[in-house]
Amino acid sequence: MNGEIVNKVAASGIVTIDPAAFIPEPGIVEFDLKPFLFMGLILKEKDFREALKNLDVTPYQQVLVTVTCSADAIIPQWAFMLAASTLQPHARAVYFGTAAQAAEQYMLQQIDQMDTQPYADVRIVLKGCGDAAIPASVYVALTRKLQPVVKSLMYGEPCSTVPVYKKK
Repeated sequence: MNGEIVNKVAASGIVTIDPAAFIPEPGIVEFDLKPFLFMGLILKEKDFREALKNLDVTPYQQVLVTVTCSADAIIPQWAFMLAASTLQPHARAVYFGTAAQAAEQYMLQQIDQMDTQPYADVRIVLKGCGDAAIPASVYVALTRKLQPVVKSLMYGEPCSTVPVYKKK
C-alpha cells in the first residue's frame, strides 16, 4: 500500500444534479388581491379595474410574479385573469397560487425545458440533502426526464446513494 488517498467518488464518473439549482432566483413576488377587496370581502369590478389601471408596476418588472389572495373571500376567476393580464407585460412570468406553488411550477417548467443530451449514458445522482426544501414533484419530474437517457439514476449523495433506476 503506497499511502496514496484515492477519491473513489470522484473517480466513479457519477454526476450530481442538485434540484435546488432549479429554484427561481431571486425568488417570487406575490401579487395579493386582498388589498383590493371592499371591506375585506368583496371585489368590485369597476374599482378593481381602476386600481389595476393605476398600479405601480415597478416592483413587478422582470421578476417572477404569482397572483394570489390571502383573504378568505370568494374571488371570481376573471379577477385573477385581469391581474395576470396587467402584470404579464412587465413580469418575467406570471403564475397563480402561493409563492411556494409558483416556485414549484417554475421548477417543473425548467425541468421540462432541460437538455438531457449531456446526461446520455451517464450515472446520475439527484442530490437529496440541502438547505432548501425541494418538492417531491421536482424529483418525479427529473426522474421522468432523465430515465430515458441515463445509464443509472440514484438519489442522495455520491458517497451514499439509493438506486432508483439502472439501464438493462
